Amino acid sequence: MRLITLSTLLAAYLWSAPIGGVAVLVKNTPITLFEIQEEMKQSGTSANQSADTLIRKKLEQLEAQEKKITVSSAEINEELNRMAVQNKLSMEQFLNAMQTVRGLSEKDLRARVEESIKGQKLYSSIAFSKMGQPTAEEENEYYQLHMDEFSRPESFEVTTYVSSSQEALTAKIADPMRHIESISSKDETIPYAKINPQLAQLLNKIPNGSFSPVLPNGKNGFMSFYMRDKLNVVTENLDTVRPQIANAILGEKRNQVLNDYFTRLRLSADIKVLRLP
Repeated sequence: MRLITLSTLLAAYLWSAPIGGVAVLVKNTPITLFEIQEEMKQSGTSANQSADTLIRKKLEQLEAQEKKITVSSAEINEELNRMAVQNKLSMEQFLNAMQTVRGLSEKDLRARVEESIKGQKLYSSIAFSKMGQPTAEEENEYYQLHMDEFSRPESFEVTTYVSSSQEALTAKIADPMRHIESISSKDETIPYAKINPQLAQLLNKIPNGSFSPVLPNGKNGFMSFYMRDKLNVVTENLDTVRPQIANAILGEKRNQVLNDYFTRLRLSADIKVLRLP
C-alpha cells in the first residue's frame, strides 16, 4: 500500500479548498486568497496588511466560538433601531442613507453591527475590571484635540460629479482637469440642516479643495463630491457633546484592550501563512 504523506494531504487540501485556494491557516481554519483579494479591494491595503486584518478577524471569530459568544437577530435589530433614532431617521431612511453614503447593503450593515456587538461582548469577557467613565479632564483634552469633529458649517458649496462608471469617477478624481464624457457635474449649495446626519458627517470630513470617495448614488450609478467651500462654520459647545466624547473615549480604551489581547494571542496561536496574492 502506498504511503500518503502529510505534505501530499496538505497539497491536495490546498488545491481543493474554497474559492481561490487557501492563503493562511489560523488554528487550522482557512483564509482564502479570494478573501484577501476582496479585503485588498475594499480597504485599499497591501496583501500583507489585508492578511493581517483577516487574521485578526479570524482570531476574534475563533475566540468568540471558544467563549460561546453569540449575537441574536434581536440584538442586531435593537442596535440598528438605536442608530436610526440617534440619526433622527426612520429605519428605511437610515438603511438608504447607509447604502448611499457608505455603500453598505442591509446585509453588509447587519454583519458590521454583529461584529461590533460581538467585540463589545468579547471585551466584557476578557477585561480584568470594569472600565470607569472618562474624567472631565480626559473629555476636555479629547475635545481640544478633535475640535474639527465638533465643528459644522451652515452649508456646503460642492460640485457633484455623477457617472454610471465607478472607474470614470476614479479617473476624474486622479486628474480633475481631464474631461470625461460619461461624467456629468453640477454646482450645489447643500444646507447642513436639510440632509441626513450620515451625509452631513461625510461632507464635513472633506477638506476644501478635495474630493469625497466614490459613492453609490442609489440610482444604479456613482457620485463624488468636490468640496469648494464650507460656509459659516460654528463649533459646538463642549457640554453639548460630552456624551458623544465619553462614548468615543470608552471606545478607544476598549479597542486598546482588545488590540493588546489579540496581539498576545497571535504570538501564541498556530498561524501558517502559505501564500499571498
